[in-house]
Amino acid sequence: MRPHQRASGKSAPAGKRADVPQGVELESGLVVSTHGRHCVVETPEGRRLICHPRGKKSEAVVGDHVTWHLTQAQADEGVIVQVEPRKNLLYRQDEWRSKSFAANIDLLLMWIAVEPVFSEAQLTRALISAESAEIPVCIVLNKVDLPGADQARQRLLPYRSMGYEVVELSLKGDGEHAKALILPRLKGRATLVLGPSGAGKSTLINTLAPHARAEVGEISQALNSGRHTTTHSQWYWVEDPDDTHQPDGRTAVIDSPGFQEFGLHHIAPTDLARLMPDIGAHTAECRFYNCTHRQEPGCGVQAAVQRGEISANRISLYTALFDELSQTRW
Repeated sequence: MRPHQRASGKSAPAGKRADVPQGVELESGLVVSTHGRHCVVETPEGRRLICHPRGKKSEAVVGDHVTWHLTQAQADEGVIVQVEPRKNLLYRQDEWRSKSFAANIDLLLMWIAVEPVFSEAQLTRALISAESAEIPVCIVLNKVDLPGADQARQRLLPYRSMGYEVVELSLKGDGEHAKALILPRLKGRATLVLGPSGAGKSTLINTLAPHARAEVGEISQALNSGRHTTTHSQWYWVEDPDDTHQPDGRTAVIDSPGFQEFGLHHIAPTDLARLMPDIGAHTAECRFYNCTHRQEPGCGVQAAVQRGEISANRISLYTALFDELSQTRW
C-alpha cells in the first residue's frame, strides 16, 4: 500500500512474529503523527488510534507503514511490532541528534514567502537533503502580492535554471486561485510541506484540509500535547472529490514544524557537489577526479563561476557547507 492510499478491510501481514502473544491479530497501518514515544496510526478502514513502540525508543515517523496489534490491557490502543521498509526518509541532523520530517514521500513542497524574507542557505540545505533522499521538489513562493516580490524572484532565478519548478502565488490574497495552482501538483501523492515559520504553511493546510484539524485536535488533547503551533509532522488527507478517480490513491499533505536550522551532518562533504545541480553540472570538467572545487587548478566548477554560469552566492554556499561538513568528520 502506497503511503497516500487507504485500503478497504483489514490488511494483516501473512506471517506472525514469534514475540507476538498467542492469539493476537497483527494488522497494518499508517503513522499519521508522532508525539514523543507515542504514534497515531490509521487503519486501512480509516480508524485512528494511539500506538506505542515495543521498546523504549520509537523508530516510526509520519508516513511509515507499520505492523501493530491491539494491547491486551486496552482495546483502543495498540503496540507497534515493526516498521516496514521505507522508500525514502527526509531528515536533518546536527552534531547531536537527527530530526525526521517524514517517510515515504512522493513530493517535497518547499514553502517559502516574500515575507519573512527566506534564507537561501536554509533553502539550499533542504534541497540538498531532498536530493540525497531522491525526493522530487517543487518550490512555492507565497505572498507575491507584497512589495518585495521582485527581489524574491531574482533570488530564485538560479533554482529555476537548475530545473526546480517554482510556483508563485498569494494564498491569502486569492485562496481559490492558489488552491487551483497547487492541488494538481499534489494529486495522488503524499506531499511534505516544508518551510520556515510565518511563510503560510498552516494557511495552506487549512485551505486543503479544512475539516482535518478537529480530529487531530482530539488526538492531541488525548496525549496532552494540544498546541496551536505545529511541533511535529502531521498527516492530512486532502478533501478533493476527484480523488476517488485517481488510480494511485488519495491525496495527502504532511504539515511539518517550522525550522531555524537544517543540519546536514548526514551528508558527506564529497557528496555535496552532485547534490547541488548547478555545481554538479560542471564537475566532469575538473582536471582532478577528487577535486573539491575550492582552490584546485583546472577546476571546472571555478571556471563556470568565472563565466557567470554559477552565481557567486551559490559557490559561497557550497564552500561554507563543504568546510562545515569537513570539520565535523575529523
